[in-house]
Amino acid sequence: MTAFLHFIDSLSTWVGKAFAWLILVLTLGISYEVLVRYVLRAPTTWAFDFSYINYGALFLMAGAYTLARNGHVRADVLYRFWKPRTQASMDLVLYIIFFLPAVCAFMYAGWNFAAMSVRFREVSIFSPAGVPVFPLKALIPVTGVLLLIQGIAEIIRCVLCIRLGVWPQRLHDVEETESAILHEKHHLAEAEAEAAKPLTGHKETGA
Repeated sequence: MTAFLHFIDSLSTWVGKAFAWLILVLTLGISYEVLVRYVLRAPTTWAFDFSYINYGALFLMAGAYTLARNGHVRADVLYRFWKPRTQASMDLVLYIIFFLPAVCAFMYAGWNFAAMSVRFREVSIFSPAGVPVFPLKALIPVTGVLLLIQGIAEIIRCVLCIRLGVWPQRLHDVEETESAILHEKHHLAEAEAEAAKPLTGHKETGA
């Protein structure tokens, strides 16, 4: 079960980090627009569409990744004082009552919305450049699927926590633990090497 949860976490993480490169694309695009607008006095007709399409895609595809990292905003004034079993019980109820219906509705509505946009090859109405927006809208149902998959993983985590009394480790927790162990081994090896140097030097001098 742990391997299954980590596989879902790794999928959400891979997608989130892949789309994170849009930050670089967005930065370059906006910088170019600023240059040509204020230096060359020749603003583009596509900069506004370019910016919201890139940011929209990044925002959509980062949802499952943020959920995998347990990074969504939480009002934890009381939550953080509860025992893990109480936290998991509350999370499980909220996932079933609110999260699953909302994501399923998002997928259903998003599929129809995206299908219509792709069918008509929808373009932006905010500029004369006619920038295509249907690729962005096609990401809506994909986002819903990724959120649903990650949500199932979170529900499984809640069930395991209720049974075991502790939260199962997330993928990034495991990676951080492994990094800490490797870091500790590296320092230990360096310390052993430093401790061995005087002995080696003494033996060579005596010889």
